[in-house]
Amino acid sequence: MKFGPVSIDEAEGAVLAHSVAVEGRSWRKATVLGADDVAAMKVAGLKQIIAAVLEPGDLDENAAATQIAAGLAAPGIEVRRAATGRVNLHAEKAGLLVVDRAAVDAINAIDPAITIATLPEFAPVSAGQMLATVKIIPFAVAGTLVERAADIARCGGVIGLHGFQPKRVGLVQTVLPSVKASVLDKTTRLTAQRLTRSGSAIVRELRTPHDEDEVAGAIAALKDEADMVIVFGASAVSDAADVIPAAIAGAGGIVTRVGMPVDPGNLLVLGELDGRPIIGAPGCARSPKLNGFDWVLDRLVAGIPVDDADIAGMGVGGLLMEIETRPQPREPRAAPRLVVDAVLLAAGRGQRMGGPNKLLSRISGQPLVRHAAQALAGSAVRSVVAVTGHEGARVRSVLEGLDVHLVENADYATGLASSLKTGIAALPQDVAGALVALGDMPEVTSAHIDKLVQAFVGERGNAIVRATHAGKRGNPVILPRSLFEAVAKLEGDTGARQIVESSELPVIDVEIGAAASLDIDTPEALALAGGEPAD
Repeated sequence: MKFGPVSIDEAEGAVLAHSVAVEGRSWRKATVLGADDVAAMKVAGLKQIIAAVLEPGDLDENAAATQIAAGLAAPGIEVRRAATGRVNLHAEKAGLLVVDRAAVDAINAIDPAITIATLPEFAPVSAGQMLATVKIIPFAVAGTLVERAADIARCGGVIGLHGFQPKRVGLVQTVLPSVKASVLDKTTRLTAQRLTRSGSAIVRELRTPHDEDEVAGAIAALKDEADMVIVFGASAVSDAADVIPAAIAGAGGIVTRVGMPVDPGNLLVLGELDGRPIIGAPGCARSPKLNGFDWVLDRLVAGIPVDDADIAGMGVGGLLMEIETRPQPREPRAAPRLVVDAVLLAAGRGQRMGGPNKLLSRISGQPLVRHAAQALAGSAVRSVVAVTGHEGARVRSVLEGLDVHLVENADYATGLASSLKTGIAALPQDVAGALVALGDMPEVTSAHIDKLVQAFVGERGNAIVRATHAGKRGNPVILPRSLFEAVAKLEGDTGARQIVESSELPVIDVEIGAAASLDIDTPEALALAGGEPAD
């Protein structure tokens, strides 16, 4: 491919590199110029244009991306149509993504013109979620390079999707006088909520004294009606001979692993009884936040075996969050913790949707606003405040069961500023920063939010943190407490952008990909995302 100035006399068939507008006519970037286009440009007095001219053997960007993406096709993965040199691959069902890193690296090493980006290996995904994208950088690329990339892709297994296989789960919780019934009840509720992403469910729960024989009996009692047993101990496991691993062995099972190099999640126990996994859950699994228990649980429910070596290999990337309140040896007190709470803006009328409430529109069978709330509730933020207004009762109803505090904005019709002020005012007094999230961004995940929180903590709460896509500003954004006074002065349909741009604080941009810019505002955007409007 040749790129650069092209005489208008030789421009037919060239690909326009930049948009052109002359005498009431315009041509968009990437237009393949025909004879009529060239004639019109000549009449307008153009002498040359900047364009790409394909050479023999070249493939245009869409054809190249399509050929490579076709090789990546696998069961449960939808390969979508090419546009602007990009082909996106989406999950057709919920499950775990598996990736052959060496193969992806080999394709990306062929030439900078050819790129593949994927979610992290073993990322849990919902139906319809983007898994990977093939992007051709220039307007065209040599066919020989494309064929090399396609050959690697066609070998199979470059990316794959292990669909979740719903399990019947037996739950055991041990009891000591110091453990409140409310803690046990919350653990049951959150465990059931965790299982819903895979379609699994608790079929029976037993609560026993924190005793080896009692726990062994409970595990044995559950094995015939459950595909998996999860055990929560009232006291943390401190040795391979402790109550939970000893109980697994006492029930006739095998203990595979005690402890894992993932934090939170160090104190996990993994075993097996008659082919059924037995998980001794770490105490952090009583929280909805991501921890090592999720990594093991999701793999098992997706039918991916987990053994001692698999867990031993989880250390790189296993530091999931900084446990600032956990005292270090010989330290008299824990360092102060920078706390981030979230404000979910869910009060707007979404008038560009043309009628139906966009927040109640469904993607993968779930309302948009619930996608957003679940991502926040499962992230490193301490708490979530959801601001409702337009059709507030309906919005609140679809958020039922989530760990979200609901506040009503009676002035929602005045614009975005009123909702932002209502949410910020409802946050606890000790909050260091407010993560402001929109209710119509279904591809923002808990992991994305955790990256933003980590960046904010790394700046000691003295910077604005903003999600970006390809370097362009997006959402969510974290506002330090020092800006709350400025928020209180906002009026009308004005959001945080004005504050971010006028503040003297540094702005830290955190790249999270297309999720930062994908919001669902119109029927066309909803349809493109594979969703359906609310009733």
